[in-house]
Amino acid sequence: AREHVAGVWGVPADELPGPGVPAYQLLDSLGTPGGPRALLVFGSNPVVSAPRAARIEGRLRDLDLLVVADLLLSETAALADVVLPTAQWAEEDGTMTNLEGRVLRRRALRPPPPGVRTDLAIISDLAARLATAEAPAARAAGTAPADTGPADTGPAGADPAHARPEAVAAARFPADPAAVFAELRRASAGGAADYAGISWDRIDADDGVYWPCPTEDGPDTPRLFAEEFATPDGRARFHPVDHRPAAEEVCATYPLHFTTGRVLAQYQSGTQTRRVAALRRAAPEAFVELHPDLATRLGIDDGDPVRVTSRRGEFRAPARLSAGIRPDTVFAPFHYAGAERANSVTNDAVDPISGMPEFKICAVRVEKA
Repeated sequence: AREHVAGVWGVPADELPGPGVPAYQLLDSLGTPGGPRALLVFGSNPVVSAPRAARIEGRLRDLDLLVVADLLLSETAALADVVLPTAQWAEEDGTMTNLEGRVLRRRALRPPPPGVRTDLAIISDLAARLATAEAPAARAAGTAPADTGPADTGPAGADPAHARPEAVAAARFPADPAAVFAELRRASAGGAADYAGISWDRIDADDGVYWPCPTEDGPDTPRLFAEEFATPDGRARFHPVDHRPAAEEVCATYPLHFTTGRVLAQYQSGTQTRRVAALRRAAPEAFVELHPDLATRLGIDDGDPVRVTSRRGEFRAPARLSAGIRPDTVFAPFHYAGAERANSVTNDAVDPISGMPEFKICAVRVEKA
């Protein structure tokens, strides 16, 4: 697979990067000795969404350069040295693949405002500039990659070896979503998520196409593994997993379990939804959900401001009493920022296999603020 992708890109296979690191490991290494000194963030808001969020906010502040590309000025973008405004979903063209593997066309309703670019245009421009900057050294070393597509490299009949570096770079990293989708078709051919047989015309005709779809005149795959699994004998593999307790247990100082989740009217870190008036009216602030028996023991009434504290930090929000939660557990939504940031207290211990942090359980104490 690596050789195939390297061939599509026109680079030696051994120059392809190896596996990266889990997201939290990357965030926690920012600005540290041996860690990244600069970061480019697209549409993410780790100041609110990361576990042990105050620590990650500090890591972002330690960077030499933080660039954030986003539609709105999120809490993370507010820390950036450079903010690149990006187009929103109705201002960009391309495709979208949903969780069931269905590839859909997405058409721009209108162009973005002046000075606003799509994520693809930003990535294309950055890649072209980096390639242009590296071109003289690559030519001198004889390691310049092959041109993988047509380019406006100069007058007809001109020697490609003397083409303008910026034109060659722009051709290698197109900002046209159709060209990028064509590259995806070539690069994914023969793989598990095979787009080779999916064209924009076919997506339009079929109202969406499901991968894998290896040939243009063959069927797509609306249901994966209907006949067999992707194993040598076609049979499913099940792996027993021993129970592993939470990394942090309750104790006398932090006697309650804490978990986070969502509310209907807010989404992810709330960068967009907290700015929508109707959604803000429906869910204007964070809350701490407690069982009435626990609230009675703590001397807390419904609506009282409370403070939730863990070994890593604290946040504050009004109490909301509910008989639907366990008496030894408290809950808060994670969409809110500032003093209401629930991820100020969450644990950054990670799963050894997936690298996913233990967002959903840690030990806290609750008291009236």
